[in-house]
Amino acid sequence: MYDIKALYEAESVEDAVRLLVEHPEAQVIAGGSDVLVQMREGKRAGKELVSIYGLDELRGVKLEEDKTIRIGSLTSFSHITKDPVIQKYINVLGEAVDMIGGPQIRNIGTIGGNTCNGVTSADSASTLHAWDAIVEITGPDGVRRIPIHDFYIKAGTVDLKPGEIQTAILIPKKAYEGYFGHYIKYAMREAMDIATTGCSVNVKLSEDKKTMEDVRIAYGVAGPVPMRAPSAEAAAKGKALTKETVKTFAETVLEDIRPRDSWRASKAFRQHIAVVLAERALREAVRLAGGEVDE
Repeated sequence: MYDIKALYEAESVEDAVRLLVEHPEAQVIAGGSDVLVQMREGKRAGKELVSIYGLDELRGVKLEEDKTIRIGSLTSFSHITKDPVIQKYINVLGEAVDMIGGPQIRNIGTIGGNTCNGVTSADSASTLHAWDAIVEITGPDGVRRIPIHDFYIKAGTVDLKPGEIQTAILIPKKAYEGYFGHYIKYAMREAMDIATTGCSVNVKLSEDKKTMEDVRIAYGVAGPVPMRAPSAEAAAKGKALTKETVKTFAETVLEDIRPRDSWRASKAFRQHIAVVLAERALREAVRLAGGEVDE
């Protein structure tokens, strides 16, 4: 059994906001794959919960008129992986969330829950950072949108004010048009394991496929929150596709990442893996973009 003080089921986004304002100590529950486990562990015992799971308005992926990709926060991982808009424009996100847990978790777990947890190991988070995603938040004062790197405040904490819920994740056209990406998750087991390190790289090549016009790289478990590696991005942007450039790009990530020692892996091992994954992910992104690294 779960030690729940009260459960309120929201009938709309506005109703969810109202319930959170009326019950300021309540916590939001969506799929429950994280919250219910934490309650069983005693971490959220005796809490009031506001369920938004019945709000179909927060489900699904669509391409808006300005070509922004809108992902409703209640969209399941399985839905994202199979969605034609995702597959056509940002397939790497579908591949990343397909590495989360097992089929049952992917069917019930939501993209909003994965990001609102605020954990650095979330497979969707580093990939969304590499896509310059924007988080849509709805609360008592209306709707606000913030870049995903501003959404993460510290480990386990995101920028959600009292009465607010995350309603969508947005990928603007300029963030994905012409880009190709690849995500690599390094974990101790091949399935149903938390990432030891996750690396997501997007690249945009010149028309002749010889130059990297832009590169974005983001990590999970390289610091207390998911993060970009701007020094590495600057080292590759505008550079020719050579073995030396790729190697420099990968090594430069060490200027930005801040991994720590833990029982899963040492800081030194995570630094080593971060460099290896950066090179592999960039090479694969380049291949997907139709380019080839000059050896």
